[in-house]
Amino acid sequence: MAGGREVRGVAGDRRGEPGLGMALRVGMALRVGMAILVLTSWGCSLFGSAREDVARMTEGESPSPAAQSPQSESPTLQQRHGAVRRYIDVGRLTKGNGGQLHALGYVLDRVPPSRPPLWSAEQYDAPHTEGFHSPIEEPLSTFSIDVDTASYANVRRFLHSDALPPAGAVRIEELVNYFSYDHREPEGNAPFGVTTEWATSPWDPQRELLMVGLRSRSMPEEELPPRNLVFLLDVSGSMQPPAKLPLVKQAMGALVDRLRPEDRVAIVVYAGASGVVLAPTEGHRKGEIRAALERLQAGGSTNGGGGIARAYALARASFRKGGVNRVIFATDGDFNVGTTSRSDLVELIEKERESGVFLTILGVGTGNLKDATMEELADRGNGNYAYLDSLHEARKVLVREAGGTLVTVAKDVKIQVEFNPARVAGYRLLGYENRRLASQDFRDDAKDAGEIGAGHSVTAFYEIQPAGLSKTAPSVPALRYQSREAESSATFGDELCLVKVRFKTPQGRESQLLETAVGGGALRLGAASPDLRYGASVALFGALLRHPDRIADRQGAWEVVRRLARSSLGEDPHGQRAEFLALASRARDLQAELAALPGERPPPTRP
Repeated sequence: MAGGREVRGVAGDRRGEPGLGMALRVGMALRVGMAILVLTSWGCSLFGSAREDVARMTEGESPSPAAQSPQSESPTLQQRHGAVRRYIDVGRLTKGNGGQLHALGYVLDRVPPSRPPLWSAEQYDAPHTEGFHSPIEEPLSTFSIDVDTASYANVRRFLHSDALPPAGAVRIEELVNYFSYDHREPEGNAPFGVTTEWATSPWDPQRELLMVGLRSRSMPEEELPPRNLVFLLDVSGSMQPPAKLPLVKQAMGALVDRLRPEDRVAIVVYAGASGVVLAPTEGHRKGEIRAALERLQAGGSTNGGGGIARAYALARASFRKGGVNRVIFATDGDFNVGTTSRSDLVELIEKERESGVFLTILGVGTGNLKDATMEELADRGNGNYAYLDSLHEARKVLVREAGGTLVTVAKDVKIQVEFNPARVAGYRLLGYENRRLASQDFRDDAKDAGEIGAGHSVTAFYEIQPAGLSKTAPSVPALRYQSREAESSATFGDELCLVKVRFKTPQGRESQLLETAVGGGALRLGAASPDLRYGASVALFGALLRHPDRIADRQGAWEVVRRLARSSLGEDPHGQRAEFLALASRARDLQAELAALPGERPPPTRP
């Protein structure tokens, strides 16, 4: 390398928006071999065939040898680039306006990394997956609905960075529910309709798949109730990168653009302490709201608990009966002063939810994302959780799907499915691992559960072993004085299961019940609806990422994912389903490349 090379560019997506967190690859010839320079919002690295004796360059310096650093593994490079996947990041990255990335001088190969893995300081719950349950032993399956979508956008962020996500980041139900489905509309005064469909499993012809879906009625923007919103924004030092506070300010600005005169917005910020930077302000005073957002700067420690208490107090003081009362909390979740423990934060949120104020959590950033904490806070706080990896995603969550994100039409929504042992030898719910409830919780109105917003759809899949085909006998011996299978066969022989749904109105105290029986026979997969086929492809995609070692023919399973998705794209007005196909291909390739490395294993599945 005779002299320094400078690379400038803007990493953007297909819509031309700055691609914060996306990988931009630029080929560069070095003194020894060829290498690839990767620029992202979280760092820059060079990798390829250049050897460790290649010198590095930084602005104003002469070539110098690459420094050694403590050894650690990089899943990004291990998964993407050939036999040697250890590296040192010796480049310097500065970030300009509009997502501009500016980098100078890099090195690579057979050199230990100076930076830990992309997700090493991020927090995810350890994954666990249940096996099949016998309906003779456990006839009831009970769970809370989940309308969170954070996992899908977060998985996309990893794949755009040429990394497989840690298993704990993959929540199958959130992947499936990222997409909308054409489930049955509600009838009468019910807040949502209930859809069921039963078909042959696309990945195992000896099994079947049951889809249970809910869909609430959409609400035109002009019919939305008046909104009392409090933006709770983390402005601590960890929020400085472009994919954090700058993105949050853009996201909130997109929501401000859609405010009406009858809406009100307040802004609370927190770092080492919390404060109100904008008192409740009418929606037509957009200039004042935008100016308050533009003045925000990141710095200091993170007292999340103090900010939460202040935001809820402000929302209560401006409470609008019959309106939308919600705290919108944007953070990376890295709380380090004040109330910091996860259990204490959960206790605080559970107390605040009694006020009738709902919660939306927007996770942002990379490297220190506390996903598990934010997911649980949304769960316990009558809320929803989304991850913003781009301004495009922010517009989806806060503008295009504002009704579902901000307007709750039913709360404490629980689903209970009773399986008929005459038709079912075994069943298992795909996903919803941290939403499972005890059977008795279904009728317990004191037990918290999930919320559904206007225009939301919620989808769940059960994998079923049909009766007569199971090779595994129930662990409970036959009973002398009861014959539940015989009784069930005689009385309800045509039914697969009974689906029951309980819910409360947004300010209600007592639950209401909907139920529907699933009967007939399983459809051939080719006769199944596009919704079932597409949702099944996303569920299998999640299973391949969450526990790939449990799937024997992974390449065959990836082909099933792609085939199902291609056959059920539908109109796809926003290109989300087409994007999913590209992500599935990327994930398949990353798994294949990692598997081809001698002695390599997938990244650990612990948080």
